[in-house]
Amino acid sequence: MKPMTDRSLRQELQDIGATDPAVDRLVEEVIGRVADKWTMLLIEILTERECCRFGELSRACTGISQKMLTQTLRAMERDGFVTRTVYPVVPPKVEYRLTDLGLGLSKAFCGVWLWAEANFEKVECARRDYAARNADEG
Repeated sequence: MKPMTDRSLRQELQDIGATDPAVDRLVEEVIGRVADKWTMLLIEILTERECCRFGELSRACTGISQKMLTQTLRAMERDGFVTRTVYPVVPPKVEYRLTDLGLGLSKAFCGVWLWAEANFEKVECARRDYAARNADEG
């Protein structure tokens, strides 16, 4: 397989063409949602564990406050990424699970991890080069 050059990759991306403005807005909103660290961590946890209660998510997502966990889960539920199931028992039992939409998003973001794995050394090298070039300026 022939490696893709910067020029051919750029051309491939440009050939995608114009997109629907409504889709553009959705992409911006979804990126804003999933780019926040808590959403990505919760998606990862729910992908691995399938179903979790609030306390389990709180323990698994180190550093998140109860308020931020609640806000993030509500936003994820609103966007259709998770379902929240309340069982009529005492004490109340609530479980969270990724929807097919959330699982699809999880799969899409696996590509980012694959890219990071494939390009780890290049990024580290670029960072070292940048630090060396800018060491005298600091």
